[in-house]
Amino acid sequence: MTRSVLITGAGGAIGAATARRMAAEGWRVFATQRGASGDAIQLDVCDESSIKRAREDVARELGEDGLHGLVNNAGISVDGPLELLSADDLRRQLEVNVIGAHAVTRAFLPLLRQGQGRVVNVGGAAGRLTLPMFGALSASKAALSALSDALRMELRHQGVAVVYIEPGAIESPFFAKSRASARLSRDADSWPIYERAIAAATKAMANTRTTPVDAAAATITRALAARRPRARTSWVPTHASDWAYCCTCPRPCATACCLAAWV
Repeated sequence: MTRSVLITGAGGAIGAATARRMAAEGWRVFATQRGASGDAIQLDVCDESSIKRAREDVARELGEDGLHGLVNNAGISVDGPLELLSADDLRRQLEVNVIGAHAVTRAFLPLLRQGQGRVVNVGGAAGRLTLPMFGALSASKAALSALSDALRMELRHQGVAVVYIEPGAIESPFFAKSRASARLSRDADSWPIYERAIAAATKAMANTRTTPVDAAAATITRALAARRPRARTSWVPTHASDWAYCCTCPRPCATACCLAAWV
């Protein structure tokens, strides 16, 4: 029997690479994305009706076989200091990265139970290492991590495994896209306080050493194919506290800096 997998955010670097790799290994891939075209399935993780239509389409295609894998990969990063982010900005961050993953998982769980499948949630190092200027992203990934742990325990005796992947910096346009879509108000009174810090964080992320996207795709594929998958796979540095501050500091030093060095 051909194994099947649904991947959200398949238009992004990790999602596209995972879809290609799994198709090459013989999986039947349902690649989904918002505003899909071609063979991709339209699925907006923030739209319940879109999720329902995608589930119905996939269920019709699979018949009695059920679904063998779900990869919650869709995600965004709303960058900037928390003081300059509006409530709507933070809401959008959590809506896509946390609530969207939860909604998709809920919708496809009956098919996953039917196929004795598993869920792979793609988190990120930001969930463990909170970086200034990326607080909204860190909050969303920490929340997704907690939801993954709870879901793993709740589904363990239903035959559905849950795996949480924590990739570090991946070779992709993810942060470049988030910078391009940033809606920070330069008219805010506090903008000058953060201007240097924002520039330093942007430069640091642009210069960060990255891992090829195919490595992430291989990790996700292994998590879905392994007989006994690891609950977590993380590529986060062990020297977390120093790295978290110094990698975005405009005046790097041997130990962690305080934010006062930025202003």
